[in-house]
Amino acid sequence: MKKKPELLAPAGNFEKLKYALHFGADAVYCAGERYGLRAQSDNFNMETLKEAVTYTHDRGKKIYITVNMLPRNEDFIGLPEYLSQINALGIDGIIVADPGVFMVAKETVPNLKISMSTQTNNLNSQSVLFWYKQGARRMVLARELSYREISEIMANKPQDMEIEIFVHGAMCIAYSGRCLLSHYMTGRDANRGDCAQSCRWKYHLMEEQRPEEYFPIEEDGEGAFVFNSKDLCLIRQIPTLMATGIDSFKIEGRMKSLYYVSTVVSVYRQVIDRCNEDPNFIEVPESYVEELQKTSHRHFTEGFFHGTLGESSQNYESSSYQRSYDFAGIVLDYDVQNKMALVEQRNKISLGDTIEILSASHQHGSYRQIVTFMKDEEGNTLQEVPHPQMHFYIKMEIPVRKMDILRKPRHK
Repeated sequence: MKKKPELLAPAGNFEKLKYALHFGADAVYCAGERYGLRAQSDNFNMETLKEAVTYTHDRGKKIYITVNMLPRNEDFIGLPEYLSQINALGIDGIIVADPGVFMVAKETVPNLKISMSTQTNNLNSQSVLFWYKQGARRMVLARELSYREISEIMANKPQDMEIEIFVHGAMCIAYSGRCLLSHYMTGRDANRGDCAQSCRWKYHLMEEQRPEEYFPIEEDGEGAFVFNSKDLCLIRQIPTLMATGIDSFKIEGRMKSLYYVSTVVSVYRQVIDRCNEDPNFIEVPESYVEELQKTSHRHFTEGFFHGTLGESSQNYESSSYQRSYDFAGIVLDYDVQNKMALVEQRNKISLGDTIEILSASHQHGSYRQIVTFMKDEEGNTLQEVPHPQMHFYIKMEIPVRKMDILRKPRHK
């Protein structure tokens, strides 16, 4: 039996945390109001963070807090107090990128587990050993490593040093986020959590003697996107990666939707479990990839897994997302006798729409039905549900559960 890795999911807010755990994550990572690398995320204040820790631990899961910004001198003001506060909540560890932050953490909360962020660009066994000797006990490897390089690191690491890798989500055109483009162009510092994603904009070339004449750098129907990266997707490689003994598979996406997090976590949960239970499960069916494609995403790539980019080039010819499904609603309750589900709307639903139900209790493959009857909470029949987060009832042909998700195919 292969070692079963932790499935680590992003939690941009408390609601996303709940759904990540519900759909199968073993652990979540999130940020407080300071020191994380997602300044535009909802993030957690101390009160909600305390609730999140209790909620997570009550379910036998783990919660890690990101303290992975690359700080300036002024950012260290209040850091020891912050670390002491989050440590007192009973968190399972912190994720750190900067040596100065690491040093303060070791002095302030010496018994708290420290993971070294992918922002530290760990590419080799010597780097892993260096941080181990400093007291780190988990390494998040750089996303720019091949399978061969990951395997070599696994073979040479200290026995009690855990290794974590990203398996899914957005990739940066720079080495794991070490980029100054956003700061240079907009004043928003990516290394302090406020990236404007300037690399994904459309660019043209202008020659000095020909002002106002814009030349495409690489011409196609959309323009030129020379920095723009595809999304990482290693779902097909999960059996191979599990064979190396990696400790944690990480999903990127604290800025992504509840629907995105739930879907991606669900798919990776199923594949990890199948691989763990069946030693002959070595080829992941394409149906799992198709399920991932029902989220809003860029084209997928396996990145550097094979050593070179080759045909799965990391560069993406557009900055737009692929989106074939809409997140339609979440189930709040279900009346078994009348076969009616109470739903909170997230996108417009109309009679005659085809919907799918994504459920943590279902086996791989979601149930699909046509919407035949809806009513509001007062009992009035509805032709459509246009109001955001409106509560309404919908006839369901099979039993559904609280926290099941409704989605519908987009019209082409």
